[in-house]
Amino acid sequence: MTELPDYVLRNRAAWDEWSKKYIAAGESNWARNEPTWGIWDVPESEVGMVPEDLEGKDAIELGCGTAYVSAWLARRGARVVGIDNSEAQLVTARRLQREHGLDFPLLHGSAENVPYPDRSFDFAISEYGACLWADPRRWVLEASRLLRPGGRLTFLVNSFLLVLCAPPEEGKAASDRLLRPAFGIHRLEWPGDPGVEFHLSHGEWIRLLRQSGFEIEDLVEVRPHANATTNYPFVTLEWARQWPCEEVWKVRKRS
Repeated sequence: MTELPDYVLRNRAAWDEWSKKYIAAGESNWARNEPTWGIWDVPESEVGMVPEDLEGKDAIELGCGTAYVSAWLARRGARVVGIDNSEAQLVTARRLQREHGLDFPLLHGSAENVPYPDRSFDFAISEYGACLWADPRRWVLEASRLLRPGGRLTFLVNSFLLVLCAPPEEGKAASDRLLRPAFGIHRLEWPGDPGVEFHLSHGEWIRLLRQSGFEIEDLVEVRPHANATTNYPFVTLEWARQWPCEEVWKVRKRS
């Protein structure tokens, strides 16, 4: 049995504990018919995270949490699989499956090592899942392995600019100044936070995605509506209306 990296174990323990805080959000999102994305609930029509032609396609959510994104894909006709590092998150996901009458595989494990054969899926997606909490040098290669030629990968993460402007103090919002160097971030551990995040610059994302067999189709810098609200304290609406605090990458595996 392969020993799991330290950050996988740390994030597993952290998310098993944090899962209680995400039950209500999971319940609310499972009840939605139309997806909204990120911390500002930006409508799907503005970011295009989900392809229109999902009927009969094989899809996987990498770091599914309570699996509401997987539910949205299933309702659009996809044969979906969700995988998450936190068993506690999956307990909520399985309950919501029963309550909403949806049934699809939910796997407990790391998105860096998915127990499916090569070329099993047409579409992969991650919203603050593996794309934030797994090592991109591992999970991107794994996504490439899992996708068929021409398959698409879409993921939503914090913008690199936000990471550069975010203070280390918990609960404090991003400033209008650069607070850390742009070079060499990769693995980021916040003071007093048990979790481990991963962040790349745009140049690093481009190189990694291309080296992993992907063609980049779009990068959407997300801007919330003027009346949007969020429960997350690390960025204000005023900041997010001036500079992107979230970004959506859309890529396709080369044939």
